[in-house]
Amino acid sequence: MDRSSALKVFESLGSSLRLDLFCMLVQAGETGHVAGEIADALEIPATNLSFHLKGMLAANLVTVRQEGRFLRYRANVPHMLRVLAFVMENCARAEAGEGVCAARTRRHANGGGPPEATPPA
Repeated sequence: MDRSSALKVFESLGSSLRLDLFCMLVQAGETGHVAGEIADALEIPATNLSFHLKGMLAANLVTVRQEGRFLRYRANVPHMLRVLAFVMENCARAEAGEGVCAARTRRHANGGGPPEATPPA
């Protein structure tokens, strides 16, 4: 797992619709859902669903399998667990001054981060 892969996951889940979609697929388990079922459940047009699924596929959040004329989507739970493990491991290592989060943490602590907002007078 690398930082770029983890960022793709969090960027993809930044949409409330995609988060709802991911939760729906997690709840469906290995059965998953075909695209038409998803579109009906989320009350969105198939073209909108296709756009969101494409982004989630790029982030490796979902898997897809052709079943006759249908596409069945499933949540990629193992990948999500790897992302969460990566984040937790790197957050813990950042406390020790190591890991991918450490450089950014040190930079902010040393005043190298974005300027702090000043409270209104």
